[in-house]
Amino acid sequence: MTRRSAPLAALLLLAAASAPAQQPEPRAPDGRRYLSQPLVSEIYTADPSAHVFNGKLYIYPSHDIDGPAPEDDLGGHFEMRDYRVLSMDSPGGKVTVHPVALDVKQVPWATKQMWAPDAAYKDGTYFLYFPAKDKAGAFRIGVATSKSPTGPFTAEPQPIRGSFSIDPAVFTDTDGKSYMYFGGIWGGQLQRNTTGRYDANGSKTDLNAPDKPALSPKVAMMSADMKQFAHPPRDVRIVDEAGKPLLGGDTDRRFFEAAWMHKYKGKYYFSWSTGDTHYLAYGIGTSPYGPFTYKGRILEPVVGWTTHHSIVEWQGKWWLFYADSQLSGQTRLRNVKMTELHYNPDGTIRTIDPLVK
Repeated sequence: MTRRSAPLAALLLLAAASAPAQQPEPRAPDGRRYLSQPLVSEIYTADPSAHVFNGKLYIYPSHDIDGPAPEDDLGGHFEMRDYRVLSMDSPGGKVTVHPVALDVKQVPWATKQMWAPDAAYKDGTYFLYFPAKDKAGAFRIGVATSKSPTGPFTAEPQPIRGSFSIDPAVFTDTDGKSYMYFGGIWGGQLQRNTTGRYDANGSKTDLNAPDKPALSPKVAMMSADMKQFAHPPRDVRIVDEAGKPLLGGDTDRRFFEAAWMHKYKGKYYFSWSTGDTHYLAYGIGTSPYGPFTYKGRILEPVVGWTTHHSIVEWQGKWWLFYADSQLSGQTRLRNVKMTELHYNPDGTIRTIDPLVK
């Protein structure tokens, strides 16, 4: 073995001293590792609706802000007021945060709380669908258009006729027909719209009727111009293996919010958040209208309260997009993530745990 010269040894010591210290791996509060890391950290994002347009991935998330409202069970502390689109050319590649695509000030009928959006494309136009509270404090669903997938978007002067509640998700089938799924209980006001009309004092909710069928998310086919419903919204039936509706007291499985639809090998996969039990669940059906038979969980609970997701096929693989509170530790300030999703041979989805040992 040869001895290093004194000058060389000194240089190596100097290089070691000046090298940046290795950062510890991020850990959840319970000590487990995070399965995935945030896609962006310069802004807080949640509720990611992912779509592939012309081979490129675009994510339409909520844009979380640190507002003054105290945290409550109705989501008053989620004070989002605009949208920013994220884009990626390849999995694991650079994520671009685009300028503001739409601000609540640009929506004539809306006042606040621009919650989870979604997007669609048809005949050269991109559509942004979003919930917001109107001047009466009721959530409605609006639509805005652009010639670019990243905006800026121009909002229609009025919300979609017959729309209510939150979390619009638009699915376009292989035959070209598009459907909107929506709804959310508690702060999402689904229980205040059981007749199709908003009841400001409504108290009917599936949480007060545990032995009755849970309140259902809604579905409506979109009109040819993608700006209205082609028919009044219908219930989306979610049933067990015996074909019976899930009950309001079945909080591990019943619908709470965050509807999403995708298609795999000719079957329709309707997925949703169970809300206060923090699971992403799914059912499978043979029609975009359902019924959907409960099959299991897609995602176990994340760090943070809410779970809202999307599922999309991109570059030969299936991906799950979700969010947690890794960066802030606060339920109101979240960060979007993605991880690969896998199917079993029988078409069921392998459950993903966002935290690993």
